[in-house]
Amino acid sequence: MSRIGKQPITLPKGVEASFADGVLTIKGAKGTLTRPVAADVVVTTADGTLSFAPANESDRARALWGTFAAHAHNMITGVTEGFKKELEIEGVGYRAEVRGGSEIVLSVGFSHPVSLKAPEGVSVAVEKNLITVEGADKEVVGQFAANIRAVKKPEPYKGKGIHYVGEYIIRKQGKKAVA
Repeated sequence: MSRIGKQPITLPKGVEASFADGVLTIKGAKGTLTRPVAADVVVTTADGTLSFAPANESDRARALWGTFAAHAHNMITGVTEGFKKELEIEGVGYRAEVRGGSEIVLSVGFSHPVSLKAPEGVSVAVEKNLITVEGADKEVVGQFAANIRAVKKPEPYKGKGIHYVGEYIIRKQGKKAVA
């Protein structure tokens, strides 16, 4: 039995939730998020709460029950507070800039600058060597931050590249000179 799934989720002030035709819609101050819900999960909205239950006793229904409850909780957090990922650029001459409000251009040691277009609903800000990705949808924010990091992953000898703030990079020892 899902411990997460059986707890009802209370909706904070200013947040509306509706479920129709297999799609869960949550509206809040930071936007509107929608997510299709599997037919194996029953969603009920009443008195400012959301509750989830398995539609039948199959393994799939019991597995998805808590998963969709967690997705709904993340959607509520996203439309009220939003999500934020911070990345740090490390390396001599490495830099980033935002063009047009939604496109980030990275100069990270390649012969050409790499530009990435931010998905809809995601904002990008650059301050010195710190990149901040913000938005209401947790999955989209995390995936775009991962795409930025994938442009130049941190290398293990000097740590040059793009990494999350607080991420620990395992360092390797360089070659030793034999005397």
